[in-house]
Amino acid sequence: MKIIGIIILLIFYSIYFGKMILQRRKGIQTDQMAKGGKKDKTFFVELILKIATYSVGIADVMSVMTVVSFSQTVSIIGIIIGFAGDIIFAVAVITMKDSWRAGLARDDETKMVKDGIYQISRNPAFLAFDCVYLGILFMFFNPVLLILSLWAMIMLHLQILQEEKYLLTVFGGEYSDYKSRVCRYIGRKHT
Repeated sequence: MKIIGIIILLIFYSIYFGKMILQRRKGIQTDQMAKGGKKDKTFFVELILKIATYSVGIADVMSVMTVVSFSQTVSIIGIIIGFAGDIIFAVAVITMKDSWRAGLARDDETKMVKDGIYQISRNPAFLAFDCVYLGILFMFFNPVLLILSLWAMIMLHLQILQEEKYLLTVFGGEYSDYKSRVCRYIGRKHT
């Protein structure tokens, strides 16, 4: 079980950091979280989100290394959810191409992505984070990991809300129309 947990995390973070490295080679600053001189609400949400995601990442690794799974059935569900997160994240990052950023990129010109996986989720990368967090939690449950995972998931949701406001100001009616057709996490709306 530990090896499977490590593989889930390795795949996920390899995609994350691999994409950052590829974009850096093109002169693109992927990590926009809590950057810039303006210390507004967005800055603090991103800063807390960054702390939460690093904390849960460390807790994930520690849990994989030290916690024994208590239920084979729950662990198998966790494995499925964790690998689903890896797949969703890979597809989301590939589909975004060079428009992918971590945090609001106020000074970067990006394109609005509505094709591929973005036809069934406005936020598949965030959904993937949630899946990986839940997958590892189900596989190696402990109270500390539960608290940190919930904290990170709440912060990811707050980031989504900020990004939605931002995208509406940047893309206007195009984003509004997209938002009316595609659900925040998964599914299409009937219009």
